[in-house]
Order: sequence, then C-alpha cells, then structure tokens
Amino acid sequence: MVTEFKNLPDNSRIWIYQANRKLSDLEVSEIKEKTREFLSQWTAHGADLEAGYEVKYNRFIVIGLNQSNASASGCSIDASVRFIQSLENAYQVDLLDKMNVTFYNGEFIAHKSLSDFKKMAKARSVSPNTIVFNNLVNTKAEYEEHWKVPAKESWHSRFLA
Repeated sequence: MVTEFKNLPDNSRIWIYQANRKLSDLEVSEIKEKTREFLSQWTAHGADLEAGYEVKYNRFIVIGLNQSNASASGCSIDASVRFIQSLENAYQVDLLDKMNVTFYNGEFIAHKSLSDFKKMAKARSVSPNTIVFNNLVNTKAEYEEHWKVPAKESWHSRFLA
C-alpha cells in the first residue's frame, strides 16, 4: 500500500539510495512511477506494507516504511534490493555503493568516493561545516532532522583533521 511520504509516521523505517550521478528529470519521472508500482505490490509474509517514497535533488531515492502495521521481513527487504538493482541496470547508475559520500560543494551537490573525500578532508577542501548527507539515518524523524548535517556532526567527522 503506497502512502504519501509526508504522511508516514516519524518512527517509519527509512532506506536511502544515493545515485553516483544526477538523474535527469525524465529518469526521475520514470523512477517515481516504477517505485510507486513496486511499493503498491510490496508485501511481507503476504501482508501489504504501508510505504512511501520521495526522490530528492534528482539524486536520492528515499523509501519509508510504516512498521506499525507490518514490518519488513528478510524476503521483503531482499525484494526491495532487487528492485533497486533493477533501477541500477535500467539507468546505468550506482545506487547501492555505500562507500561514497555526497555533500554540498557551494550550492552544488558533489559525489565522491570515500577515499577521495578523505583526501579532500586532509587537504582541507572540505571543512567541519561542510554539509554532508548522512544516509545512515534509520527513521523518518532522523531523516528530517539529521540527514543534511555539518560533517562535524556525522560519521564523516572521523576524516576531518
């Protein structure tokens, strides 16, 4: 069962998939349609899952699940990963590599490998105040309050001199 992302409760579980490049508006439109279709059929042990999604900045696919009614099972999580892999194949984009960092570089969103981000931090090309996207948030409330944070307030702080 698909619901508006904004209507999901704050304790909803969140998965964030970041693209290694900016998606075109056409790609975003198609991805939204495919995600809606997937979520409308997403189940756990035969029970419909109440889920919503949003695509942010033509770069992030965010899926939220209201676990009050039914929680995701191993099989349903596997199904969601297979769905994301199908998007990767269809759009020749990387969505599952967690060893990348996305951050604001001025008004633009930059995407770098973790090793490149470490080098940038060492060279002071990024600072403790650089806004990073913390894709490790687990709930909708964390996503809304702690997704975009200064590097010094996230796991990225370990790379700052």
